[in-house]
Amino acid sequence: MFNSKQKLDRVFLVLNVQKMILMIISPTPIEGLLVIEPRIFGDERGFFLESFQQDRYRDACITEAFVQDNHSRSSKGVLRGMHYQIERPQSQMVTVIRGSIFDACVDLRPASSTFGQWYGVTLSDTGPRQLYMAPGIAHGFCVLSDLVDLHYKVTQNYDAQDEGGLLWNDPDIGIQWPISDPKVSERDNLFSRFKDLTPNQLPQTPEFET
Repeated sequence: MFNSKQKLDRVFLVLNVQKMILMIISPTPIEGLLVIEPRIFGDERGFFLESFQQDRYRDACITEAFVQDNHSRSSKGVLRGMHYQIERPQSQMVTVIRGSIFDACVDLRPASSTFGQWYGVTLSDTGPRQLYMAPGIAHGFCVLSDLVDLHYKVTQNYDAQDEGGLLWNDPDIGIQWPISDPKVSERDNLFSRFKDLTPNQLPQTPEFET
């Protein structure tokens, strides 16, 4: 999992032996939530980037073994969230393959100093394009471009019976979504508000140092 004993409290640069920046990792106010910008090598033909390299990410305190990759596509105005798993919470690394989203996360770890707080960032295929989330963070996004393709790496297999949810427009959380009248599924519209979540409905994460 995210190594809290080596937690990032400042921008972290990953360099190669030629001192070229390969990746920029920026901490957020929520521990275990990192904005990642891999270096893009591009020219008139197109571009190339490494979206994951185990040793490099381990150097940045991301030490988990990812067990499943997912790919989703959504159209403009779609809003998905806020999702998490309860008994088997996942670390996730979300990468924008094409398009642009506003990504929002809510800390649902009772032992965390930022319990109940949210953070949002725009991710796109022109960068920053990647977000890492430690277990216990609810995740959602809305689509800003005509179409978006997202790739997820997760540390626990998806289990529909273990899925939890937080209402995307809960006024007590107050996420400032940048779109009005989003396209939201019936299921996501029926998720509970933060104040109504019982301890058994929160992600079951071990306490960690903050």
